[in-house]
Order: sequence, then C-alpha cells, then structure tokens
Amino acid sequence: MPLASKVCDLTGPGLTDRFGVGGTDLGTTVTAPDGRLVSVFGDTFENAGVGGPGWRSPVVLFADPSSVRAGLSWTGCAGRDGYAQQVVGYRHRGFRRLGPSMLSLRRISTVLPTDALTVGDDIWLHVMACRELGNPRATELHRSRDSGDTWEPAEVVWPGDHLGGLFQMLTWEIDAAGEWVYALTTGFQRAHGLLLHRVPAGRIADPAAWEGWGFDGATWDWGRPPTEVLPGAFGEMSLRRVPDDSGREWWVLAVFDAGNYRIDVLLLDHPTANLHTAPRTTVVAGAGWGDEDHAGGRVAQLYGGYTVPGSTLSDLHLVVSQWNTGTNWPYRSMQFRADVSGLVPR
Repeated sequence: MPLASKVCDLTGPGLTDRFGVGGTDLGTTVTAPDGRLVSVFGDTFENAGVGGPGWRSPVVLFADPSSVRAGLSWTGCAGRDGYAQQVVGYRHRGFRRLGPSMLSLRRISTVLPTDALTVGDDIWLHVMACRELGNPRATELHRSRDSGDTWEPAEVVWPGDHLGGLFQMLTWEIDAAGEWVYALTTGFQRAHGLLLHRVPAGRIADPAAWEGWGFDGATWDWGRPPTEVLPGAFGEMSLRRVPDDSGREWWVLAVFDAGNYRIDVLLLDHPTANLHTAPRTTVVAGAGWGDEDHAGGRVAQLYGGYTVPGSTLSDLHLVVSQWNTGTNWPYRSMQFRADVSGLVPR
C-alpha cells in the first residue's frame, strides 16, 4: 500500500499570517454545527518558526468544507479583527485564571489541544495544561456553543497523573447513534500504549460517567480499570468514523507511532476491536532532513496525523505537523492524502 502524498502546506507565510499565525502545529479538525470546518492548533507565533511575538495556544481557524480535496482553504479565525486569538484563558508561564476547579493549577507554560468533538450543537475540546512539554499538570474540557467562535471552560479537570498519566493525550469520536463517545488515551511523553474509555454523549462533562475497557484475566468488559489495548510509544491520535466507497462506515485510528517514527492507520469495525490484529498500514514515514520526499510520504520530524472531515478510506486526508527543532523552521501543519481502502477485509 503506497504512502500518502502531500496535498499542500496549511500554515505559514502566505497561508495563515493574515491571522497572525506564522508558525504553528497540530490542527485537529471537526465539522462545526453550522457546517464550517474548525481546526484547532497548538503553540502559535506571529513569525514563521518557534518563538518571538504572539505566543498563544490553542488557536482556531475556520475552513470551507468544500476545499478538503484541494487543501483546506481558510475562511476566518476565532478572534477579533481577523487575528487568531488564544481561545483558552491563561498566561504563558504565568498564573492560571482563578476558577472553581482551577485553583491548584499554577505556573503552566502552555495549554495544548489534543482533540475536538462535535456533539449536537456543541464542540468539545480536550486540552493539556502543561508545565513545559511532556509534563501535563492536568487535562481539561472546554466547550463552544457557537460553532467555534468563542469557548468557555466546562469546569472539568483531571489531574495529570490520572490513570498513571495515561489520560493526558486523548482522541474521541461519537457513535453513529449519537449515544456513546469512545476515547483512546495515552501519556504525552510518546512512550506509552493506549487505553480505551467510553462515556454517554450527554455526560461528557461528568468525570464519574467515564468508564474504562478492562481485562480481568478472562474477559474484557466496560466499567473496569482500563487495560492497555495496544502497547507501544504513541503520540498524537485521531479516532474517526470514515466511510468506504460503498458508504459503510469504519472506525479509523490514525496515530503517531513515535517508537517507530511514523504515522499509521488502523481499521476497526468497532472501538473495542482487537488493536493487535486490526488491519494496519503506515501512511507517513519519518525521514532525515536530507532524505525527505513529501510526494512520497517521507517527512522529517513528523508528528500529528488528524483525519479531516469529508475523508473516505480511498481518499483519506490527514493534517501532519513538522518541526525542525534544530532551526525552528519549518514549524507548520501540512495536509496529506492516502488511500487506505486496501485495509478493508476481503
């Protein structure tokens, strides 16, 4: 199965600097209740690269859903006067805003988005409040009731060491019936495997309603302490329902496999499918800076890998990040296209 090919750069000079976005990364994307695409990015700076003025995170850009196949076309941002503002209230390396559930969270350097989810008329955003990269002090939920224009804290906080630190990075998706939200989680250190959880769609903001998928030595079931469903060293993830060309929906997990330096896609018929045996393929492979081939799916210092709404198995679009940590540019998000229809069992 061939690797993905690059569609376009999504951020950087000439693309997003009109929103005050020169350098940024991540870019998990969902369809808003009003039909727009909402992309949420991480650490963002006005200049191309990492550092300089305008440090903020997360920021939100809006895209035209008809533009997916040619590359996302940005139509606006969350903010005033065309400037993409930070949608979560805090100061970098300063003190958090004081609120009923935030009093214990002091001196964090950044708040990073892990995934967003549209449920009914709301968009939910899961974020990590970090004291330096790789050290989340807590994770939180935020919500937008106006299709991503403004956001408010949902006053839901999990400590950074919840479930042994394996509830820091999260991806989630709602089932076709709109009843259950399923979530895969791991740590932010790119050194751990995956846990599976579910929560009723109407109770996302109730931590007591979340339950794990656990193994008791003989059977798997809900309501148990979660058991690792896939060992490894994983980072950013994207769990989405994606149709094949016949219209049948599959659960697709795109995941940054940091241990093997690549982005893989796994095909599931249900979130509780056996991830050890699920059909799997590499869509973007890591490469050295002198050995890149974006047309052939080889990217240096890659991470991310978020499925874009409107994808199909034969035309799967992913937002992939790249950060040259030696020079701090490129530091951007890009769009890639892959055909993973060959994963469907015959």
